[in-house]
Amino acid sequence: MDLGIRGRSAIVCGASKGLGLGSAQALAAEGVNVLMVARSADALEAAAEDLRRAAPDVAITTCAADLSTAEGRDAVYAASPQPDILVVNAGGPPVKDFRQLNEQDWVAALNSNLYGMTDLINRAVTGMCERGFGRIVTITSASVKMPMVGLDLSNAMRSGLVSYCKGISAGLAQHNVTINSLLPGLHATERLDGIFVARSAMMGKTPGEVEELSRNQVPAKRFGTAEEFGHFCAFMCSTHAGYMTGQTVLLDGGAYPGLA
Repeated sequence: MDLGIRGRSAIVCGASKGLGLGSAQALAAEGVNVLMVARSADALEAAAEDLRRAAPDVAITTCAADLSTAEGRDAVYAASPQPDILVVNAGGPPVKDFRQLNEQDWVAALNSNLYGMTDLINRAVTGMCERGFGRIVTITSASVKMPMVGLDLSNAMRSGLVSYCKGISAGLAQHNVTINSLLPGLHATERLDGIFVARSAMMGKTPGEVEELSRNQVPAKRFGTAEEFGHFCAFMCSTHAGYMTGQTVLLDGGAYPGLA
């Protein structure tokens, strides 16, 4: 299927690895010019070089920036002032016992996972509306539907971001600008490995035991891949998804037990 976005420009955050990288790869494969954003310049450039070899016909550029700061977000929009597509993504806050969370933890999570993300969105939407095309996808977490033990900062910030996106989506739809949220369940990423290590200490198990227990709780009996996640993200950025907005979509192998 031709997604109808060849020649468009995209900003993909958290693009040096994991789900962000999977999304950047899928968009580039569709002929989209991609600005890859992440904190680590070395890891980002290494990922970009691989992508340039895989997709030589599109422009792959990079911006090493801390999106929790205004300076970092300024740098992103200096590099790509008029994106057609914005994939909002940030690594989750640290896994920590909720009784040990302090004000500094909350402020850091707010800047990284809520305010910083809403500012990225706000900077993009005016130009998208003027041009009559825009696709915004936020990568959050299945914890929005089913809060996860030990991920209390993430639970709060991800839910807040999804609620914000839902609230502004209606005012953008008439301009062919959509905003949707992708809620990944357990995907095979470095972030998931870190969660296993943190939970192992809480549960008195080895990380391998926690991993096996988690895998068996997924009806699909496997973890998702960054590649399949990226393809779904690319579809949500396509011309074919223009009538879908304000939605939260779970990609969790069937783990969520509810209807809505």
